[in-house]
Parts: sequence; structure tokens; C-alpha cells
Amino acid sequence: MCPLPEVPSPTAKPPRAVLNNIFAFPPNRDTLGGTSYFIVGNEGNILIDCPALYQTNLDFLRSHGGVRWLFLTHRGAIGKTPEIQQTLSCEVLIQEQEAYLLPGLNVTTFGQAIALNSTVQLIWTPGHSPGSSCLYHSDFGGVLFSGRHLIPNQQGEPVPLRTAKTFHWSRQIKSLRSLLTNFTPETLHYICPGANTGFLRGKRLIDQAYQRLASLDLHTLIQTQSLL
Repeated sequence: MCPLPEVPSPTAKPPRAVLNNIFAFPPNRDTLGGTSYFIVGNEGNILIDCPALYQTNLDFLRSHGGVRWLFLTHRGAIGKTPEIQQTLSCEVLIQEQEAYLLPGLNVTTFGQAIALNSTVQLIWTPGHSPGSSCLYHSDFGGVLFSGRHLIPNQQGEPVPLRTAKTFHWSRQIKSLRSLLTNFTPETLHYICPGANTGFLRGKRLIDQAYQRLASLDLHTLIQTQSLL
């Protein structure tokens, strides 16, 4: 028996286009205000983190061909994953260190990285949580779906933010350094963050992504970043 969708708030907004064939769902209270994304692709549609289980969201996903993969960027983005998998018959992907949080579900795990298709790769970026990961999509000059590994600060700049729930701060900085090593300004144009999207003030993503990350003073950041 499929779970019943939740009744949305009267002010609930529909998903909106971020780039051609990429959509963002409104923040989801089940994931502490996390933002879920949906990539419509010829090799299979990808849902990144859990949107609210509203009928309007399910109808939107089905109207675009359904979901082949549901990728979870970190443990805080699980939301109603069991219900979404049951309803949409999708494959769930999560980094191997956090798969235990989904007992009884059929999940696919990965270690350092895994390619889903010719344009999409999942990358382990531990720090925010043990299994924190990003999804890289090579179209549009390179789009990184960063979960809570990188989120905008109050100025709208992409940064790693240390919180009371951060698993390992120095590993999070190391993960950022690894991204800077593996990408270039030509291969990383955009970041779609998984939280704090209100700080983008109407912008739907972060542009000039590599240059903005490269401008961070990581030495100072790891020494002085206060808990939020």
C-alpha cells in the first residue's frame, strides 16, 4: 500500500527552473529546510535529496518521466526516502557510511566516487557528515549539487559552514581542497546548494563557482570559523 502524500501548506510553491532541465523544489521541513533538485535527462532522471511528499511534487516528477535515481547528499537529507522509493519505484543512492540509516531499503552505495552516466558523477566529500557527498553534472559548464557541504553565507558566497552538528571540520576543508584540485574554472561554473538558498536573494544558483571557491582563505577558515 502506497503512503498517502502530505497536505501542502496553502503557501507551498511549485518547483522552479534553475537551468534548462534542472529544477529546484521549495525548502522541505522534513530535512530542516533543505532544497531538493531534479535533473531531467535522456539517460534517466535524478532526484537530489528529498522534497516534501506533496501530491503536487509527485505529480510534477511523474509529468517529467518519473525518477530513476534518488541521490542523498547526506544523512540529514533522507526525509521520507522510504515513502518516495515506494511511491516512485526509484533506486536510492547514498555514500556507504550512511546506508545503515536506511534499514530494510534496497539502496546502492559507493565509496570515493561513482559515475551514474556519461554526464553525472557522485563524489564523496566528508566533513559535514561522514557520508556527505556531492553530485557533479558536466552540462552547462559544470554544475555541483553540494548538499550541505557548501552553502551560501549571508552574502550569497559559497562556503563550508561549521555548525554544532559538523562531523569533522578539518575533513570538510580537505574535501573542499579536493574539489579545487579536481575541477577548473572551465569545468565548474555553478553550484546548486542544498540549504540556505534564501541567502541567494532570488538567484537560483551560484555562478562563477570555481573562482568563488578558489578565493576562500582556507587556512584562516579552518582556524577561525565559529560554530553557528
